[in-house]
Amino acid sequence: MPHEARFLWHTAAMPEHAGPVLLLDSASLYYRSFHALPESMTAPDGRPHNAVRGFLSTVTRLVDEHAPNRVVPCWDDDWRPQRRVDLVPTYKAQRVAVGDDPTAEAEPESLGAQAEAIAGLLRAAGLAPLGRAGFEADDVIASVAAQESRPVVVVSGDRDLVQVVAPGTRLLLTVNGGMDKWPLLDEAGVLERFAVAPARYVDLAVLRGDPSDGLPGVPGIGAKTAAILVSAFGDVEAILLAAEQNPSARPMTPRLAAALLGHADPIRAARVVSTAVDTLDVLPAGGGERDSTRLAELAEEWGVQRQVEALMGALARASGGGSDR
Repeated sequence: MPHEARFLWHTAAMPEHAGPVLLLDSASLYYRSFHALPESMTAPDGRPHNAVRGFLSTVTRLVDEHAPNRVVPCWDDDWRPQRRVDLVPTYKAQRVAVGDDPTAEAEPESLGAQAEAIAGLLRAAGLAPLGRAGFEADDVIASVAAQESRPVVVVSGDRDLVQVVAPGTRLLLTVNGGMDKWPLLDEAGVLERFAVAPARYVDLAVLRGDPSDGLPGVPGIGAKTAAILVSAFGDVEAILLAAEQNPSARPMTPRLAAALLGHADPIRAARVVSTAVDTLDVLPAGGGERDSTRLAELAEEWGVQRQVEALMGALARASGGGSDR
């Protein structure tokens, strides 16, 4: 493959224009790609490259769809920070479980190398992954969204990131099949879909629980009841106060009040754990120098020349501006 020539025309930096900042929850996207495509897709050396191919193709479509001003792949420098585990020991515990534990979620054997390849390709393409030591990608995303002056579109399958939706920040939620079905949620869309405002989503989530993150929730309280309580009383502290002071005031009931007060400390701890940090020093976010030679080498090594070429073409088109959908 002619390394220098093929990618040379794509090396100009994306100029400023009116498009949004596209924040990618990178792990969410490459996990989705890994499970959507078969491991029989392989690089020239025989290693699976399904996650690499799927990730690059997904980002290409996102860039073409949203014509972003910048693309910022956000990274888990620490996917299970100790400060969160100290508060909720079960936090993501099933992902590190070993032995015969039926709830364990071992990382697929080939995914680690593919994640490293994705990070290398992004850096070479001038889209350096953005992470912070000791923090998850959710924290990086929340911090950029809170501090960025431009419109933001967050792309993730993690519903916890509903909490970052605000004026100027929307969430493209990667659920329900293909990209054409992914909802792009603003504040009204969150309220319609989850029956609570974005700022109250964490309160709903900790009451309901989230087995995928090891957050048990309150026994007997599902999403519907949690939404009713949040809508009626407000945040977790207000709900606990209502349970203590007037356990028969509808929609509170003595049964719900007893369950809530019996789990008050775990609820409070889970809320802290589930709240993304939005004060990290992350701006300016995105950018980096493109290395066409390295990009071509990695593309050839992983057998994704066509996907890389498509991504660079989409970035070149986006640099001309355009409006988000």
